[in-house]
Amino acid sequence: MPELLLEILSEEIPARMQARAADDLKRLVTDGLKAAGLDFRKAEAYVTPRRLCLVVDGLPEKQPDVSEERRGPKVDAPEQAVAGFRKSLPEGAVIEQRETPKGTFFFALVDIKGAWTSQVIAIVFYKLLITFPWPKSMRWSSGGMRWVRPITQIMMTFGGQRFDVPILLGVHVGPNGNTISPLLPEDSTVGHRFLAPDAFEVKDFADYKAKLLNAKVMLDPAERRAKIEADAKALAAKEGLSLKDDPGLLDEVTGLVEWPVVLMGTIEQQFMTLPAEVLTTSMRAHQKYFACLNADGTLANKFIVVANTETKDGGKQVVAGNERVLRARLSDAKFFWDQDRAQTLESRVDALKDRVFHAKLGNLLEKVDRVEVLAAEIAAHVPGADKDKVKRAARLAKADLSTGMVGEFPELQGLMGRYYAIADGEDAAVCDAIAEHYSPLGPNDTCPTHPVSVCVALADKIDTLVGFFGIEQFPTGSKDPYALRRAALGVIRIILENQLRFALKDVINKLIPAFMLSVESTVESSVERPIRGISAETAEWVMIFLADRLKVHLREQGVRHDLIDAVFALGGEDDLVRLIKRVEALQSFLA
Repeated sequence: MPELLLEILSEEIPARMQARAADDLKRLVTDGLKAAGLDFRKAEAYVTPRRLCLVVDGLPEKQPDVSEERRGPKVDAPEQAVAGFRKSLPEGAVIEQRETPKGTFFFALVDIKGAWTSQVIAIVFYKLLITFPWPKSMRWSSGGMRWVRPITQIMMTFGGQRFDVPILLGVHVGPNGNTISPLLPEDSTVGHRFLAPDAFEVKDFADYKAKLLNAKVMLDPAERRAKIEADAKALAAKEGLSLKDDPGLLDEVTGLVEWPVVLMGTIEQQFMTLPAEVLTTSMRAHQKYFACLNADGTLANKFIVVANTETKDGGKQVVAGNERVLRARLSDAKFFWDQDRAQTLESRVDALKDRVFHAKLGNLLEKVDRVEVLAAEIAAHVPGADKDKVKRAARLAKADLSTGMVGEFPELQGLMGRYYAIADGEDAAVCDAIAEHYSPLGPNDTCPTHPVSVCVALADKIDTLVGFFGIEQFPTGSKDPYALRRAALGVIRIILENQLRFALKDVINKLIPAFMLSVESTVESSVERPIRGISAETAEWVMIFLADRLKVHLREQGVRHDLIDAVFALGGEDDLVRLIKRVEALQSFLA
């Protein structure tokens, strides 16, 4: 049975969009084929930085013929209705009268000839082009069609033959500004942009994949990923090192190259005095380099770069160029590191008043004041928490936002505060709390367990929830610009994983006066901040939101939803640990 092969060649597709694009391509085409009554054996989608590809195997040459029965109006219906029914029928339809419990009706027997599969594919593909759900797209042709990047060519074959049904996409403008004729499906494609740019014809998927590989393009993302990982580990092992595990970066780099060439570069020794997080963040976020580790787990002065081309000198110039770029990045980092340590972390706290937390919620210094008060209140409920250390950590937790290093690398907020606090001789528990108070950042992130860290992390998240609920900035649907769901889940996980026993609503209510005082103190500033909204009712909203997130958290752990609803229906329970115990007890009792 015939095979459909489709390739959409375009300018570079952002790596973060590729996996979803391949899934959407497969879904839209296969759903369209199924809706048209066309069965197939299997369908697979592939993606590289420049091309989206789909192969559908085992398609019939045409739709099956179908016979259907259509009921018309009653025999004694007005002539106009009967005429309309006759007019709606295709030529050759057989009309008969039939008795039913509701009277005598006209019935038509209609034989519908199946369309050629190529005609169906043309319709499905055109709908795909105009409805493809890119997260972001651009208008690039005179026809107004949108795509993630300009399409340069479409290759489509069916049954090993060139697709002979035209699909007009509109005139578009080429890179040199010249007008290019409308894009029509081809039976040829091109290989690597630099290593094999010449076009070649293809017959089927096996021929297509083999010729692409010969043209320096690895079509399958899984194969590219495996090659990058294997080559990088081998290169590191050759130097007696190991590759730092980073699945996210590996996925991203896989989406940046069609022909991965793994190379190793060297970090200059003068930069090895920088904190390891600074080095890895600079390499990962800006340059997409992999870090290497020594046998003892410390950061080595080597990095792995994945190029998208082969060079005659074995990559020497590529490595030299990347080392030069990294040197400039790390020179900036070293400058910030030296400058930031010339000033104590405590001296930077007052500068937070120049940083707006939210236009209606005051500045960051006011948030620090609130968190300091709340963290001290929470310390009374956390075994082993030293109130003085908690207040000190809360005071310094946001200070690193005023440093040059965090300004350059926002990903390091908290971590840099810890390094600067250590340099200032702060207590170890205070230093760790500064680094951990943002945690957990996601469902797979670890929760703080040290008493001081727990108090500050809880206070920071509760303050955020109360503030944004007070000004009615609720999460809606898929939109959560202030990460309130993450903050709520963080509160829940910290309390449950550390088995903290206290009435959460009472703690929230103690924050309200501090919040009101903070907001009132800034009314005369240049930013308008309404006082109304932050009230006792806010605590109720926050508790309802936390309860909803707790339900989701429990369902993800496999707890039956009816048991959760039964316990929540009791009402008035704001000790989360006891609430969970009630759910477990009910589950055990029913079992």
